[in-house]
Amino acid sequence: MAVTTVSQEVDQINKLTTTTRMVLVIEYNGTRYHGWQLQSGLPTIQGEIEKALLKLTGERTRVMAASRTDAGVHACGQVVSFLTGSAYLKQTYIDGLNYYLPRDIAVKEAYRVGDSLNVRRDAVSRQYSYHIFNSQTRSPLREGLSYRVSGHLDVDAMNRACHVLIGRHDLASFSSGSGTNVGSTVRNVHRAEFHRGGKMVIFDMVANAFLPHQVRSTVGALIRVGLGRMSEGQFYSIMDAREPGLGRPTAPACGLYLMQVNYPRSFEEETP
Repeated sequence: MAVTTVSQEVDQINKLTTTTRMVLVIEYNGTRYHGWQLQSGLPTIQGEIEKALLKLTGERTRVMAASRTDAGVHACGQVVSFLTGSAYLKQTYIDGLNYYLPRDIAVKEAYRVGDSLNVRRDAVSRQYSYHIFNSQTRSPLREGLSYRVSGHLDVDAMNRACHVLIGRHDLASFSSGSGTNVGSTVRNVHRAEFHRGGKMVIFDMVANAFLPHQVRSTVGALIRVGLGRMSEGQFYSIMDAREPGLGRPTAPACGLYLMQVNYPRSFEEETP
C-alpha cells in the first residue's frame, strides 16, 4: 500500500512540474472577429482560445497559430499549439474546449506532440480557398461566407491567367503594400486554380507560405480578368512588376478560408 501511495505522489508531482506541447486543429467562422491575433479590447480567435484554455486547465498560456488569419477570414483547418502542465486526455481537450468556446469556434482534433514541433516554422505548405457566389441576386444563406459577384465570370480565362502563379515567384505585387515587414516576397506556389459548381466559383491556392492579403489581392485581380475588365497579359504584367499593392483592390475577407496546413509527418507520428 505504501508503495502505491508514493507512486501516486510521484505521478502528481510529475504532472505539476512537466509541461507538454498540445496541437489543436480548429474551425471557425471569422465574421465576428478581428482576425487571429490578440488585440486589446477586440474579439479575436486567439483571445477566445486562450480564455477557454484558462477555464479548462486553470493555466494562462500563449497559443501559437500556423497562419495568422485577418479580420473576417474563416478557417476549416487552422493549426495551433500551446504548452500545458495538464495531463488531460486528448478527447478531454476537444470536449472541454468546445464547451467553453463560442459557437462559431470549434476544436476538431487534439494531439500531444514533441516539444520541438513548431506549428508555424515546420509547416511545409498551406492551402487557402476563396469562395465567390456568382449570382445577380443575393443569398442570405451565403452572406458573410462568400463574396457575391453579379457579372458572369469566365472561369477558363481566370485559370489561364492564374497558371502563371505556379512555381517560385516574387509575388510582391499581391502583398498588402508599403510598410509591411515580411522579408522576402518570393513564394513557392504549388497550386492555383478555379473550379465552378453551379453559382459557386472557388479558388484554391497552395503555397509554402503567404504574404499579407496575398490570396485576396490575387483573387481581386483575377475577378477583373473573369469579368473582362483586365486581360491575361495585364495580370502577368502586375505580377512581373513586383510592386507592393499593385494587385489592389483586394477581394473582401468574407470569402477567404484557411483550409489546411501541411506538415512532413502526421501529428500521430509526432506523438512522444
